[in-house]
Amino acid sequence: MLTFARTSWMTAFVMAVMVPAVHAEDAPAATSEVPPAAATPAAPASTADVAREALTAKEDDVTAEKNLEEVFQAAEKQYSLLKSGEMALDFSVDYSYFRNDRIDIAFNDSGSISRFLIEQDAQHSFSNSFSFDYGIWNNLTANVRLPLVFKYDSAKDVSGAALGDVSFGMRWQPFALKRGAPVTTLFATASTATGDSPYKINPNTDLSSGKGYYAGSVGASVSKVIDPAVVFGSVSYTMGFDVTDLDQARGDRVLTEFHPGDSISFSMGMAYALSYDLSVSASYQQSYAFQSEYLFSNGDFVGSEDSTSASFSTSVGIRMSPKRIVNVGFGFGLTEEASDVTIGISLPIDISGLKK
Repeated sequence: MLTFARTSWMTAFVMAVMVPAVHAEDAPAATSEVPPAAATPAAPASTADVAREALTAKEDDVTAEKNLEEVFQAAEKQYSLLKSGEMALDFSVDYSYFRNDRIDIAFNDSGSISRFLIEQDAQHSFSNSFSFDYGIWNNLTANVRLPLVFKYDSAKDVSGAALGDVSFGMRWQPFALKRGAPVTTLFATASTATGDSPYKINPNTDLSSGKGYYAGSVGASVSKVIDPAVVFGSVSYTMGFDVTDLDQARGDRVLTEFHPGDSISFSMGMAYALSYDLSVSASYQQSYAFQSEYLFSNGDFVGSEDSTSASFSTSVGIRMSPKRIVNVGFGFGLTEEASDVTIGISLPIDISGLKK
């Protein structure tokens, strides 16, 4: 039978792993908020670029490492979140690779092909993120996340580095931890549009560092200890806000408005503690994104198809010292909309001088 300290550790571990984010620059963590454009002659040549940018820009708003460290050092806590007044700072580095080949085709009034192109995308994304947590109450934690993004498109030989989309989140446990009972966490995240927007840059020469619109998400996660493992699941709903007053050239048209589609995401998986100093986890994530809409100055309207993005990821948590846990993870996409490969490493930063 697990002791209470170990049960709390594993519970916090899976709660951190399974909480999805908006994402999403970053992230993979790895859900999609904007579906890819429909493969129709009316679609603008750069619509797929926009979808790719949104997919590869997602970032998780919650990391596993901060919860792991919190519970490792405070097994007597009633909740697996930060105590009231406590603070935590984490640093993470993430890499993702997204490749896609697509056909851009258009017809003239007589029905003949006027344009036939095979376009290739091969984008490498690096993200350095600082995540700050503050315990408002013992069961309520606030989070701020600041990402710095670097991207390189090897197919176009274009690169760029800029600030990503800053996000703000809240996590709330309505019930105190009880041995043998499932643990429920409710969460909400607000994502800004501080990064370079894919709808305001030159899509042929520049790369975006953000998704280009404000978004909000709400969700819930549940975990259950089944000695010596933990199973978990979560579900969330994300809503994007419309972007107007755009003036971006897309071929022979000008994009004036973008209406992002909402998305529904879920995840499930298992975590296992090999020892007090080593843990492993595996999870499956999937999201369903509804239609997005593109409006042009000449009155044209383009709607993208609904899409599904799925990925599998695994991670290893290593306790390097009593106060430091390093988490290393990797994953791969199971659908065309997801990143082909993701790799990440994160660790806590000592800010004990700022804590109570």
